[in-house]
Amino acid sequence: MDAQSIIQRVWPGRNPSFEPLGGGITNHNFKVVVDGEAFVLRIGGKDTELLGIDRQAEQAAARMAASIGVGPEVYAVVEPEGYLVTRFIEGQPVPPERMRSPETIEQLAPAFRAIHEGPPIPSRFDSHRVVESYALAAGARGVPIPEDYQWARSVAGRIEAARGPQPVVSCHNDLLNANFIHDGRRIRIVDWEYAGMGDRFFDLGNFSVKHEYELENDELLLAAYFGEVRRRDLASVRLMRFMGAFFEAMWGVVQQGISQLDFDFKAYAEENFARLRTAEADPRFTGWLSAVERG
Repeated sequence: MDAQSIIQRVWPGRNPSFEPLGGGITNHNFKVVVDGEAFVLRIGGKDTELLGIDRQAEQAAARMAASIGVGPEVYAVVEPEGYLVTRFIEGQPVPPERMRSPETIEQLAPAFRAIHEGPPIPSRFDSHRVVESYALAAGARGVPIPEDYQWARSVAGRIEAARGPQPVVSCHNDLLNANFIHDGRRIRIVDWEYAGMGDRFFDLGNFSVKHEYELENDELLLAAYFGEVRRRDLASVRLMRFMGAFFEAMWGVVQQGISQLDFDFKAYAEENFARLRTAEADPRFTGWLSAVERG
């Protein structure tokens, strides 16, 4: 992977400056400045298709996000590899503690709603199937599957059976803290490689668990998102927090067999399996299952 040669393919005959951007644990990201304009070049990591990433779908999702004012403008796509070049968003990261404040939640909810009401994305993301495909991919690469996987899968099956089929909408599916930037006017969302048609409550639950939301934070989020807090919706978010952590845990497992980045994916997986145990041990968990059952 030679970033300079890729940059020359985008801007032939020019002399851009570039520097690596930190924070990514799947891809290599660079800030590129050309004639005073700033861009981000993301070079996809090795074998990312095993993570369920479809670069064509990612491009479509990124363009959708830009069209609704949530994501950055897509400037170019480097073919045939599918490397993405977007406008650089000048702004500041939003610390996790600020993500839990009522003021920030009031800003986030309309952005989440805009995504979920946005144009369709040409891919599918089902958190219940993704964790299973990750287990198969990891096993094929010789990565030991943690003992907690079968237990977590059985709990996930209870959640899926209780909630039943769900409406499918456009979703981001990876709302971790590093993917939010405040541009001085509003919060923007980047990194659309896991985006696809999915369950809005996975998006909300995954965001919740990644930002360590308590019940009252989820209530504020739902009130801002729907205009009211319904018991079934709140239970869905709390249950899909489990699926958010399960997704992260199995992502960490499969990355052990494919990633070339310097990151402790084993510890990352173990941390998220521990979150699963904590979530299922909550004395309210059974009540949330009952609350989402249809009929």
